[in-house]
Amino acid sequence: MTETKTNITKNTSYIGFAMIVQKILSLTYFTILARELGPENLGKYYFAISFTTIFSIIADLGLANVLTREVAKNKADAQKLLGTVMAIKLPLALLLIFIVWLVSGLLNYETLVRNLIFVSLGCIIFDSFSASFFAVSRGFHNLKYEAIAAGFFHAIVMTIGLPLLLSGASLVFQMGALFIASLSQMIFSIFVIRKKLGLTITPIYDNKLIKGILLVVLPFGLYVVFQRIYLYFDSVLLEHFAGSIYVGYYQISFRIVFALQFIPAAIAASVYPAMSTYWVSNREQLKTTFEKAVIYLTLIALPISAGVFALADKIILLFKSGYEAAILPMQIIIMSVLFIFINFPLGSLLNACDRQKTNTKNMAIVTVLSIALNFILIPRFQAVGASITVLFANFLMTALGFYWAKKIIPFNSKKLIISFFKILLAASIMGVSAWYLKNSIGVWLTIPLGGLIYISLILILKTISKDEISHIVKSILRK
Repeated sequence: MTETKTNITKNTSYIGFAMIVQKILSLTYFTILARELGPENLGKYYFAISFTTIFSIIADLGLANVLTREVAKNKADAQKLLGTVMAIKLPLALLLIFIVWLVSGLLNYETLVRNLIFVSLGCIIFDSFSASFFAVSRGFHNLKYEAIAAGFFHAIVMTIGLPLLLSGASLVFQMGALFIASLSQMIFSIFVIRKKLGLTITPIYDNKLIKGILLVVLPFGLYVVFQRIYLYFDSVLLEHFAGSIYVGYYQISFRIVFALQFIPAAIAASVYPAMSTYWVSNREQLKTTFEKAVIYLTLIALPISAGVFALADKIILLFKSGYEAAILPMQIIIMSVLFIFINFPLGSLLNACDRQKTNTKNMAIVTVLSIALNFILIPRFQAVGASITVLFANFLMTALGFYWAKKIIPFNSKKLIISFFKILLAASIMGVSAWYLKNSIGVWLTIPLGGLIYISLILILKTISKDEISHIVKSILRK
């Protein structure tokens, strides 16, 4: 038990630090990209990524989640599981290439956009194999090498992409930086599998095991299908109904929120294998792990929402003039951060407790309703309409997740509600203070002052105990 707890702390430290580096590099590169390209070209760039990402599920079917869960349960079968997954993925990758080529041709996109789509497709395929290889590593409770890859991916993108961007190279060459980074990450993940875990990536054609994995993976695969449509179909609709420029406005807001997801992703990456273990061996520890994950993520999410909402008009200046229309979408989308964060431990809990079908049903409901809402709102309100849908969809996903989570483990609802309102009070006071201070003392003084106000209120309200604060501080200093 102690070893598992230590692994959670260690893995969260590894992946958390790497994702901080990754997201800092990513957001920096995105800011430069937005400034240099302008809203319309930025929209074409991210439309191509959104388009291929929707189809990317064909190359994975949710196999990464299954690999992590099954390897965590029985590490002795890791080689057989990985080899069988490789036998499934290789033909799927070829199918993905054919489908994207066919659909992009039928929709008759302009040559530039189609070229961007095919470069993005290469990235998607490389990333799909990397995800499977690192999924095995996660099953061994080892996230160190994935953490290294996460940081170096964006370092490569910046090293190659910035000179191309500043020299005025075409969009296709600029996306080529992503292609090279994805290829490099896949090569590194193969090295980890072979040299560090002692496994091979040779396909194993065991028909019985293939059928067994496909039966298990179906709920995971359907979940990811709905998730990808839910996350990226809005950009495709924006391109269709409003044009590339509105995709650019929307991506400013979406990318900021997307960049913040490294926080819950780091925690979920660490607690998911542990939850899978606790579901079998220790239900009480499972409950405690879930409650702490929700409270800690709420502590982080609410002040981010309040701060960005208050400072949105100042933040948008980072992207140069021409992006003013992105302010309101940013303020709407940022309010969904709490729900986005909490959905990570909720999803991890359902999957770890063999409730992946429930998770899939929840995502299916949210996806269908969000598509319907986008068809209603985007033609009328463009990027603002897409942002409203994001807020609604994430709230609904959280509500459904809690409903089913309560049926699995008897977590302390009263404790979570009291903690939520304490944190909400502190974050609201901080947000109001930032709103009034930003014009008088400037953003760069407002941010640390707002943080000080929030932390002080959290301590006064005793939202978390002194022992928990001490544990967090010691963990950070130790790492």
